[in-house]
Amino acid sequence: MGLRAKLNLMLLVVFAVGLAGSTYLSNQILQQNAREEVIQNARIMIKSAQGAANYTVDEIRPLLVPQLKKQFLPQAVSFYAAQKSFEVLRATLPEYTYRIPALNPTNPADRATDWEADAIWEFRNNPDRTELIAERDTPVGPMLDLLQPVTVTDQGCLICHSRPENAPKTMLDIYGTTNGFGWKMNETVGAEVASVPLSVPLERAYKTLMTLMAYLVGIFLVLLLLLNVLLHFVIIRPVSQMSRIANEVSLGKPDVPECEARGSDEIASLGNSFNRMRRSLESAMKMLQAQ
Repeated sequence: MGLRAKLNLMLLVVFAVGLAGSTYLSNQILQQNAREEVIQNARIMIKSAQGAANYTVDEIRPLLVPQLKKQFLPQAVSFYAAQKSFEVLRATLPEYTYRIPALNPTNPADRATDWEADAIWEFRNNPDRTELIAERDTPVGPMLDLLQPVTVTDQGCLICHSRPENAPKTMLDIYGTTNGFGWKMNETVGAEVASVPLSVPLERAYKTLMTLMAYLVGIFLVLLLLLNVLLHFVIIRPVSQMSRIANEVSLGKPDVPECEARGSDEIASLGNSFNRMRRSLESAMKMLQAQ
């Protein structure tokens, strides 16, 4: 194996190790960035829904108070407004979901699933915790769930959820007296759950990784070509010249030109040493021939 092949092999090994390390680190960073992007989108979703809920409490419910005495109107419920506003987004992005499950909801459809109930109890047992993040595998791909606690902070909520006798009769006619009661102030009763698909951001991160690796391979190939050109002129050609001259001298050919030694690097020093050895050898041969 020639010197050029050995050096190229060494460079390929070093590059392969560096590429493997770069791929691993880049993949971790890109996937983490993709998850952070999804988490931020989920936070925006929840904030948007909370804005609709607050608007309902501040602007809509006061207008409906007189009518609420006669008929229960879900439009006056803040979380109903939050979920309805989110349906606008789902019209174009059906894979995005937002719901407000509770441990003891008025509507049985809003009852928390097992994993949602575990999250709600986590919030209840740790009041300082404001957020939970979970990942799930679903038939449509991986999903990221962002959960934030729902705590009773509005006295108006207890009108419908403290005791059945305090709730509007028209609400009882719809939902009955079994579910959604016994809530207390400052009690965590549920959670807001925003679910965002991870497949698209992760696929985008993978494509970015492949593009980055392709650029690195291209840059390496260009550098390898340049290094081979420099290697030829700086090392391979002078060494080959010395090897050719040494071979001719060993065969006894007369008037063999000296090796060109330019510069002050190790190759030039080797060339100068080779020329001195050649002259010494010629002098010794002439002395032998003279005898």
